[in-house]
Amino acid sequence: MTLTPGHHQVSNDNGQIVLKTFRDGLAAQAGHDLVIELPNWEGELIIGDDGAPTALTVTIDMAAWVVREGRGGLKPLTDGDRREIAATARKLLRTDQHPRAQFVATGFTPSGDGGDMDGTFTVRGAERPLRLHYAATGPGRFQVRGTVIQSAHGIKPYSAFLGALKVRDAVEIEVDAAVPAAPEAVE
Repeated sequence: MTLTPGHHQVSNDNGQIVLKTFRDGLAAQAGHDLVIELPNWEGELIIGDDGAPTALTVTIDMAAWVVREGRGGLKPLTDGDRREIAATARKLLRTDQHPRAQFVATGFTPSGDGGDMDGTFTVRGAERPLRLHYAATGPGRFQVRGTVIQSAHGIKPYSAFLGALKVRDAVEIEVDAAVPAAPEAVE
């Protein structure tokens, strides 16, 4: 899929970033698999003259968490549970010291109507390589997927009941975003 060359602004105005966590451990049935939205983000996608992506930078406000869904568990999530989960996540991520995460693409490998992008992902002050897969889902619309390993960024995955209930180290990232048809003017 070919896009209009230029600098395109992307943000929560034209897309959504969702994290998916999964429970683990002997007491996993007591916990929930979570769907968490990161509602405040923005970035810039640069499309080259050939219509292929050449650069992408995305910055995410890590203090703004919204727990959208909790699957499984012994009881449904309450609003209080959602607030507690968000507060715990902000504490584990030290958002008071590191309020933003950032992904900077360093290379693109196109394949059909999608491909892979390699880059660096910085969260909680730790920068690590990250490969994301992207696929066109419609005209100017893309889905991006990848997996972040918490421990690689110095994050100890949440656990309770002496480790009998814990969150898996791997967290899935899903992005659904539209690339604006007209690029921003660059001065």
